[in-house]
Amino acid sequence: MNHPLLLKGVRPLGGQPTDLLLRDGVIAATGAAAVAEAPAGTSELDVAGLIALPGLVDLHTHLREPGREDAETVASGTKAAAMGGFTAVHAMANTDPVADTAGVVEQVWRLGREAGWCDVHPVGAVTVGIAGQRLAELGAMADSAAHVRIFSDDGHCVSDAVVMRRALEYVKAFDGVIAQHAQEPRLTEGAQMNEGQLSGRLGLAGWPAVAEEAIVARDVLLAAHVGSRLHVCHVSTAGSVEIIRWAKTKGWDVTAEVTPHHLLLTDELAASYDPLFKVNPPLRSAEDVQALREGLADGAVDAVATDHAPHPVEDKECEWSAAAMGMLGLETALSVVQEAMIDTGLLDWAGVADRMSTRPAAIGRLRGQGRPLSAGEPANLVLVDADARRTVRPLGLASLSRNTPFADRELPGRVVATFLRGRPTVLDGQAVEPGTARPAPVGSLR
Repeated sequence: MNHPLLLKGVRPLGGQPTDLLLRDGVIAATGAAAVAEAPAGTSELDVAGLIALPGLVDLHTHLREPGREDAETVASGTKAAAMGGFTAVHAMANTDPVADTAGVVEQVWRLGREAGWCDVHPVGAVTVGIAGQRLAELGAMADSAAHVRIFSDDGHCVSDAVVMRRALEYVKAFDGVIAQHAQEPRLTEGAQMNEGQLSGRLGLAGWPAVAEEAIVARDVLLAAHVGSRLHVCHVSTAGSVEIIRWAKTKGWDVTAEVTPHHLLLTDELAASYDPLFKVNPPLRSAEDVQALREGLADGAVDAVATDHAPHPVEDKECEWSAAAMGMLGLETALSVVQEAMIDTGLLDWAGVADRMSTRPAAIGRLRGQGRPLSAGEPANLVLVDADARRTVRPLGLASLSRNTPFADRELPGRVVATFLRGRPTVLDGQAVEPGTARPAPVGSLR
C-alpha cells in the first residue's frame, strides 16, 4: 500500500491550481475534498505552479534486453523512462533472441515488473526472427502473461504484401494492431540520409521519401480491405502525413506516431557527419518537419513516440557509413515536444497529454494508463516545471548509452516528479529507487 500523499497547488493539464490526494494507488480526491479526506500522517508536497499530466506512455522503446545489455537493459531503460515522465513503455521486439514467442515477451514483461520503474508492455514480432517470411506466434503472445496487443518488426519493414495482409487478418481475433516500419527495402539499399540536394553534396546515398510513403499507402489500403488496425511507426515525411490524413477521412482504423527528433531536427545536421544524427528513418527537410508538427496538431498523427534507440559508444563514435542508426529519446521527449509544439502555439498541455498519454494508451489497449486526473483513477502522473530550462548532459542520463542528438543543447521544461500508481519514481528531478523512499511529511518541489 502506498503512503498517502497530498499534492498542493498543482495545475492539471496546465489549468487552474488544485490539490490532489494520492492514496492506495489511485487519485483518491481532488480540490477541497483532497484536503478534507487526507488521513492523519499524509505527506504533503508543495507543488504550486507545476503542471500535472497523466503519466506518459511510449509506444516505441528499444530496451535491448535480451541480447544487447551493453547498450541498455530493461532496468536502465525504464529508469530513463521514469526520469522522462513515462509510466508505461512498449518494448520493441528486435532483441536477441527476437521477441517472437510467448517465452521471450514474458521474460521482458517480468523484467519490467522486477525493475519497478514503469509498466513494460512487450511488442511482439510480426514474423519469425523479424525476417519477413513467416508469421510469428501472434496468438500465443496475445494469450501470454504479457498480454501483447502491438506487433511490429520494427527495424525491418514487413515488405511482403501477402504476409502483411495475413498479419492484419490474424490480429483482428484479439483486437491487436500491426505497427509497421514503413521502408521499402529496395528503394533504400545503402541509404544513409534523406535524399535531396544535401545528400548529393555530402556524397551520402539518399533515402527517398517515397520509400516510406509507398508502404504507408499500400498498408492503409490493406488495413481497410481486411478491416483491421494499422499503426504507422515514426512517420517522417509530409507525404506520409497526407496519406494518413486521407485514410482517416475514409473512416479506416489507422493511427500513426512521430518521434520528438523528427519534430525538431532537420537533415541539415548531417552536414556535420556526426553519427549522433544518423537515424532510421532519417532526419528530413524543414518542410517535412513543419508538416509533421501540423499533422500532430490537427490529429492526423495520433501520438508522439520516442523510438528510444540506445547504442554503445563504439557503435556511434565511428565514421558515418559504419555507425548504427538511432537516438536516445526517453529523457528528452517532453522537453522537445514543449519546444516544438507548446512554445510554437501548436498544442496546449491538454493536447500534449492527449498525444503522449491518452492516445498511446488507447492504441496499446492499456486500461490503467492515459487516464484523466480525476478521483478514482490510477495515480499515474508526471509533474512538469514548464518554466525551467536545462542543458542536456549525456553523462547525466539514466540510460546506459549516451547517443543523444541533444547533447549540450538547452531545452525547455523539466520533469520534477513521476508517480507510478501513487508511488514516486522521480522526486525533485532525482530517481527514487523502488521501495526505498517516501516524500518528507512536509516539503516543496518548487
